[in-house]
Amino acid sequence: MTRWSAPGHPIPAACGDWAATKAAYRFFDNPRVTEHGVLAGHFAATAKRCTDSEGPILIVQDTTEFTYSRTRLGKIGFTRTVNAGGYKAGRSYAVTLSGMLMHSSLALTLEGTPLGLTAAKFWTRTKYKGTWTLKRHVNPTRVPIETKESYRWLENLRQSMALIGTPERCVHVADRESDIYELFCLAQDLGTRFLVRVQTNRLATEPTSCEPKPGSHRVFAQLSAEPWVGCHCVKIGQNETARLHVNFATIETLPPKGKRKRYAVRVRGGPPCRNCRIWH
Repeated sequence: MTRWSAPGHPIPAACGDWAATKAAYRFFDNPRVTEHGVLAGHFAATAKRCTDSEGPILIVQDTTEFTYSRTRLGKIGFTRTVNAGGYKAGRSYAVTLSGMLMHSSLALTLEGTPLGLTAAKFWTRTKYKGTWTLKRHVNPTRVPIETKESYRWLENLRQSMALIGTPERCVHVADRESDIYELFCLAQDLGTRFLVRVQTNRLATEPTSCEPKPGSHRVFAQLSAEPWVGCHCVKIGQNETARLHVNFATIETLPPKGKRKRYAVRVRGGPPCRNCRIWH
């Protein structure tokens, strides 16, 4: 009980004696202990609660940062760099935070009742020189998604669907960082649905209902051309209310220019004497 009542204390202070402290360090240093093994019982309970529930299931994805105060930051890892609020030599003073990150998926009912975690991933970042210089010279849309940190959104979606087993019931909800074309394709392949806060004005097929207009091949232009179908009021603070107007449309988005070869059009089921045709 002492360990659970002092989560913010150092391990020796939380354990109470040397034997418990040594056992805790051996547990943390055991390579056979993984986050998925520790959470296996929780995942099984989540799957049962999802099976027993009725109606659609909301699966909310997000990333959490755990920040620790350490003199040697490299011992744990890095999360991000923030502005310390002061200035040094005429420039803003930046501070690198030490800690770890967790990307988790939480299952909820439509009423907001938590059903448990369906996926979780823990990792740390390694800081090295030349990172920002490399980002300025590399187009991120041409980098394979499997080599990027944002691949965690796809991993959690796939792991959640494997756990629940009924993708048609699920709606995955995420913020603008999950605006990834590969995520849309994966959700379609798995037969599930998603709700994403879009940040990229993606290319789209020209609308056929009216004459093409400048910029109509973009998602934002086609959405803004649709009439409002309703509004929703959101209270902000105590005395302010924001009114959100809702409109929707069916839009066929196109792959990013740097990855169109990965999503080529294929013709299958043709005559056996002909090879499969691919258009880029």
